[in-house]
Amino acid sequence: MSACTPTRHDRASRRTRPSPRRPPRLRPRIAGADVYASITVFLIAVPMALGLSLAVGAPLEAGLVAAAVGGIVAGLFGGAPLQVSGPSAGLTVVTAELIQIYGWRTTCAITIGAGLLQILLGTLRVARNALAVSPAIVHGTLAGIGVAIALAQLHIMLGGSPQSSVVANALALPGQLAVIGGAAPLIGALTVAVVLLWPRLPGRAGRTARRIPAALASVVIATAVAAVAAPGLARVDLPSWRSHAFPELPHGPVLALATAVFTVMLVAGLESLLAAVAVDRLAADRAGEPVKPPSPAIGSATAAPPQRSHLDRELRGQGVANTLSGLLGGLPVAGGVVRGSANVRAGATGRASSVLHGIWVLLAAALLVTVFEWIPLAALAALVMVVGVQMVSFAHIRNVHRHREFPVYAATVAGVIGFGALTGVALGVAVAVVVSLRRLGRTKMTVSEQDGRHVVTARGQLTFLSVPRLTRALGQVPPGADAIVELDGSFMDHAAYEAIQTWRGARIAQGGSVAFTGRSGDSIALAGRSDGGVDLPGRPGDVADTPTAAAAHSCCRPWTPWRNHHCHDRPTEPTHGTNTTSTSTSTSTSSLTEAVISTPGSAPDTARPKSAHRLRSGLTSFQRNTAPLVRDELARLASEGQSPSQLFITCADSRLVTSMITASGPGDLFTVRNVGNLVPPPHALPTDSPPTGTPPSDAPATPTTPATSGDDSVAAAIEYAVEVLRVESITVCGHSGCGAMQALLRGEPETGPDTPRTPLWRWLRHGLPSLERMASRRHPWARISGRLPADEVEQLCLTNVVQQLEHLRAHEAVARRLAEGTLQLHGMYFHVGEAQAYLLTEGAGSGTGHDEVFERVGTEEPEPAAARPATCTAAHPATCTTG
Repeated sequence: MSACTPTRHDRASRRTRPSPRRPPRLRPRIAGADVYASITVFLIAVPMALGLSLAVGAPLEAGLVAAAVGGIVAGLFGGAPLQVSGPSAGLTVVTAELIQIYGWRTTCAITIGAGLLQILLGTLRVARNALAVSPAIVHGTLAGIGVAIALAQLHIMLGGSPQSSVVANALALPGQLAVIGGAAPLIGALTVAVVLLWPRLPGRAGRTARRIPAALASVVIATAVAAVAAPGLARVDLPSWRSHAFPELPHGPVLALATAVFTVMLVAGLESLLAAVAVDRLAADRAGEPVKPPSPAIGSATAAPPQRSHLDRELRGQGVANTLSGLLGGLPVAGGVVRGSANVRAGATGRASSVLHGIWVLLAAALLVTVFEWIPLAALAALVMVVGVQMVSFAHIRNVHRHREFPVYAATVAGVIGFGALTGVALGVAVAVVVSLRRLGRTKMTVSEQDGRHVVTARGQLTFLSVPRLTRALGQVPPGADAIVELDGSFMDHAAYEAIQTWRGARIAQGGSVAFTGRSGDSIALAGRSDGGVDLPGRPGDVADTPTAAAAHSCCRPWTPWRNHHCHDRPTEPTHGTNTTSTSTSTSTSSLTEAVISTPGSAPDTARPKSAHRLRSGLTSFQRNTAPLVRDELARLASEGQSPSQLFITCADSRLVTSMITASGPGDLFTVRNVGNLVPPPHALPTDSPPTGTPPSDAPATPTTPATSGDDSVAAAIEYAVEVLRVESITVCGHSGCGAMQALLRGEPETGPDTPRTPLWRWLRHGLPSLERMASRRHPWARISGRLPADEVEQLCLTNVVQQLEHLRAHEAVARRLAEGTLQLHGMYFHVGEAQAYLLTEGAGSGTGHDEVFERVGTEEPEPAAARPATCTAAHPATCTTG
């Protein structure tokens, strides 16, 4: 039974506790940071919208329409609050081709059809499935489109005109370079230089200037230089809104139009969903960090907590935006990483920033037409060319190469450049399938002889594709000879399993012996799964002589014996997925006790295995499987005595497996577990004495213990670990969903004067300082790096770790070792549902005034001890909790 588990919410009992400060509400609102971020994105979006309109050959105002609709409509109805939508750079080549074939008005109708299809697919909830496409295909598609954009805009920047295809643009480039001249190339080169160098401006003046987006700065500088040095240069020509073109009924072959609609939907949808995921990652990286305002007038802002995008809603929102953009004569709309990342970095907290950006674009389109007409076309072409080049990401190329998917990436890029976006995607999918099949069938077979036994080694996955080579290798073993089959892989399908079992049966019938081993040489079981496949290897120590025996011993693998249903249990009913709460039948049990011992989501006792020998069967499993592996180590520890390096104080919750989450073994941890991972201070009140006041004189006497703390068990463990075992560190570990913390939030149940306090409540009174700390305004909130606490329960769990560390420092033995510099203290929080550990880095306790933050522990190896902060001392308590 779990000692600290989530409980149901009881508002009535919470009236008796102090009211802590609650974490801030996460509802979107228009804040100063949103206004500033919307202006930043607006200054990037306007030149981009004009440039993309120029690149595809559409009316220039079509880009402004798409930017306004994307910002307002997708911002309101989309599922990615921090993403900013607008004209799609990924659709530049596709849109340009559609305009050449069908004309602008039919292209608008195709955009409407693509939007309706996006709405349909979002309603069918297929957005998440779109992310199943290999990243190599997606990045290859964007890279191919980026190459096409860059080549076409390079011709405009050099003063020429783009050709009808990417290949034609590449072939015509030498001739264009031969006749280069005029002011257009110089203005284009100036724009490129400003875009690339603006983010790298040094000094204080550079930091101030970098608040202006590089795209806006490049266009403004190029426009100013062109106005002085080249007044005759071709500039933006915005026609009157009265002559704005609206969609018409499409005309052309139905199959070709349907293909065009599908292509626009596919590219725009993939670009939007991938951008939403990327923006989520940026927001998660930013969360918890203070955001500097652009000026004192904006006021301070705090980074928004990460808001995970709802991809199906985002796809529907993009569909609504595309439908409306097409109806109003705008370009196709999609979410963009450039606009979204700028929005996140500017400190946006919600969708208000995207909506405001769309409103600013709408106002600019109506009021700033004269200003736009001063912009040189060469500057816009250069800006879009830089965007196209940036779509070819070398980081993505290195990533796909590391995962051995570069052929898929290269095929997709070549297909997009040579045949178009849809054909490129199809070619990438075909190559990905071929690569996957080759990997499944690429199994190395070798046959050798060692000590009179023939060894057949199979390295790789054993599937039906490798069965011919497998049978040839097995056939090289002479009849009647002893054989060892070494299986170095993780999967075997049914065809390979049947081939091996047939061969094995024949070998045994001929008088030979067969053993199966893994790469390390350990014997393994060969047992089939219910789906026909086989996982390799099985549990170490298993040697199966028959398929039946193998199956009987393969239900538990090395990493699963600690799970709730063991291989020696045979439950008659499923024990997971239920939502039944175990309740107490005792009428004397208080609601507080129920809060701590109830376990929502656990199975009732009637659903558990009907075994009267659960303990014995578990011990038998240990003696059979685990004892042979650890007997030598335990014998050494028995003879040498224990010398653990850590004292680990954690909760008694059954879901916390300390040896597993710390990768520890026998003799590593000296563990103290109690309800709520509490550390009573050395001079705590007696557990059976009232916290405040004096009982009435007429109150009945109750038996009491001598006036001692009554909690010497934890103090004794601390003293023994610090003074006798001489541990090097002490860790206080809290966890998510702690029922003890929920019980503290609920408050002590109302009892009469004749009702003694239960032992559980007397113990939990040591957690009241944590509750008071969270409610106090003198202490900062403990936080998780990357996000805010999910609720007040998690907030109290974090605060409790910090408070118990303070109690720990008050113990004489601990204080003395800290002063000597021979002991370190650590705070830790373990999120059970995410299987994620966090280590505490403390600032407030050292007087620096910073919040305590629990940093996420990643998968990389920690830095060497020599590179860590100074040893924890009483003079420098901040180092006591650094991981």
